[in-house]
Parts: sequence; C-alpha cells; structure tokens
Amino acid sequence: MADNEQTITIDGQSYNTTELSENAQNQVLNLRVTDQEIARLKQQLAIYQTARVAYARALSEELPKEKH
Repeated sequence: MADNEQTITIDGQSYNTTELSENAQNQVLNLRVTDQEIARLKQQLAIYQTARVAYARALSEELPKEKH
C-alpha cells in the first residue's frame, strides 16, 4: 500500500489502516472500490451527457425549418 493509502479520515478522525481490525480494513477497501466505481460512473455519465447534446444538436439541424 502506498503511504497515502495507509490512513483514512472518517468524521474528521484519521486512522492508520494497518492498525484496524481485518474487518475494518475490508470495509475501508470496500469504500475505496466503491468510490472508484462512483468516479468511473460519473465519467461515463459526462460522456453520455455530452453525446446527448451532440445528438440533439444534430437532430435540430436535420429538422425542417419553419417558414414564416
């Protein structure tokens, strides 16, 4: 583990993960994996939102223009 991965701060209190119980260490790992997955999903959402804007713009350009 890298040095910055050996501590975790929860509710303003820092803990050395190597001093935590095995169950607590597993929960820390679960939190880190979950945080990584949330970040990945946020990136995907940003990509999809950007694509949606592009598709909507392309559709708008293809629609018949109103004649006045």
